[in-house]
Amino acid sequence: MTKLLNNKKDQLSYQVYSTRQAMGKAAANYTEQLLIKLQHEQDSVRIIFASAPSQNEFLAHLKASTKIDWSKVTAFHMDEYIGLPTGAEQAFSHFIKNSLLDEVKPSTAHFINIDAQDSVQECQRYAALLQQAPIDLVCLGVGENGHIAFNDPWVADFNDKAIVKKVQLDTQCRQQQVNDGCFAALDNVPQYALTLTIPTLVNAKHMVCIVPAATKREAITAMINGEISEDLPASILRKHQSAALFLDNESGADLL
Repeated sequence: MTKLLNNKKDQLSYQVYSTRQAMGKAAANYTEQLLIKLQHEQDSVRIIFASAPSQNEFLAHLKASTKIDWSKVTAFHMDEYIGLPTGAEQAFSHFIKNSLLDEVKPSTAHFINIDAQDSVQECQRYAALLQQAPIDLVCLGVGENGHIAFNDPWVADFNDKAIVKKVQLDTQCRQQQVNDGCFAALDNVPQYALTLTIPTLVNAKHMVCIVPAATKREAITAMINGEISEDLPASILRKHQSAALFLDNESGADLL
């Protein structure tokens, strides 16, 4: 049975770890236990993954697990840029394939098409795949501006009727991609992306959120101690019935 973390704010359990590695290992162990339980109860498990350097330690430990039956997993990712060239290494589909999926080989993996010419049609196509069955687990991070997926504060909608939508990225969100080393300069970061909406994410049965680094400290402090508001989209996790937040000593410094 998956253990609860030590601290709780509203419905959200959270814990601060001494290092990024300790955080990533704890999150992977928690996720492993969760998946073992789910795979014992049902024939298949549907998971949505974030694609970002903040997930590196978690994904490395997760793919080292020998107890997860990946042949029973259907995988999705939660957002994708519009306008990158075919084969670009910055594509989120490239990241999650390279960091996890190419090695663990899930039964099925569905990716947002970076080459899609019609964003509306692509949103509809991906939404249909997501709606084929309930989502069991979302593994996500939190942006410097408090976003989850690419739901920046100015486009975040806790009651969004869309499953997947096109969004314009704000400057802080785009600068984060430079800070993370994904792009050399702000002008190189696409201005638009396709993203799963907030209801799509929080309708999952379980959520595991992994957030390291001092650059996320302000967002995490507001996520835990501030109001639940679209001004800090990640705060919605405090209402989820099964959400666990894993922090390192930098992102969680104000919570120690």
